Amino acid sequence: MRRPNGAAEEVRGSTMGEIRTGVTTHPGVVRDVNEDNAIAGRRVFAVADGVGGHAAGEVASALLVERLHELDRLPAAGPEDVRATLAAAGRSLEEAGHAGMTTVAGIALVTVSERPHWVVFNVGDSRVYRFDGTVLTQLTVDHSEAQELVAAGLLTADEVRTYPRRHVVTRVLGRAGMSDPDLWLFPPRAGERFVICTDGLSNEVADTEIDEVLRSHPDAREAAAALVDRALAAGARDNVTALVADYAVVADASCDTAPRSPR
Repeated sequence: MRRPNGAAEEVRGSTMGEIRTGVTTHPGVVRDVNEDNAIAGRRVFAVADGVGGHAAGEVASALLVERLHELDRLPAAGPEDVRATLAAAGRSLEEAGHAGMTTVAGIALVTVSERPHWVVFNVGDSRVYRFDGTVLTQLTVDHSEAQELVAAGLLTADEVRTYPRRHVVTRVLGRAGMSDPDLWLFPPRAGERFVICTDGLSNEVADTEIDEVLRSHPDAREAAAALVDRALAAGARDNVTALVADYAVVADASCDTAPRSPR
């Protein structure tokens, strides 16, 4: 399949147990190199965005995804394993020096008190959204200069799209002192959908459009491709990656579904 700038996109889909996924990535219509990487494994689902303007961003995102594959191969994992994996990847990038830097966002199905839980994680401005069939919610908080200005009331969410320093991140894997991840925990629910994306999607496609695509494309692979199509139609000035994960396993109805930070 070809896209407007003539660069081939990559579209992938898989079914692992009751988790169905679709992944689409594209260099965009401006850039020649795609520094994004993604993993849609058995229990780990994430995107990594090599930081633009730094050497070997694609190497950094690939190294991180390889570490996440190692996490995915563990027979069982907890939130502490997710944190340790991200920390180890950050140290490897810092020590390599030439390997660049990367942001990351994703979800992992872990065990807490012998029950399955999602752990949501991010470093930087890649995002995780959750759609429960009614409401689309952004689960992660961007680690960016623009988000700090929004939080301080100095910038509105609409103004972020035209803010000239909107790509400046305040946390990134690969630079000492800037790699601390945010983590949240909550139990899985049947029928929930997740969109995990690099800022190449969120900078071009509004949340209302993401909501619309999820409602109109029940298949994960088709939904991921449609999201990237929206970004390309909007100009796709950056690499863009969308991963859609559908969870169909029925969880214990007595579980509290409010996301919380692990201790």
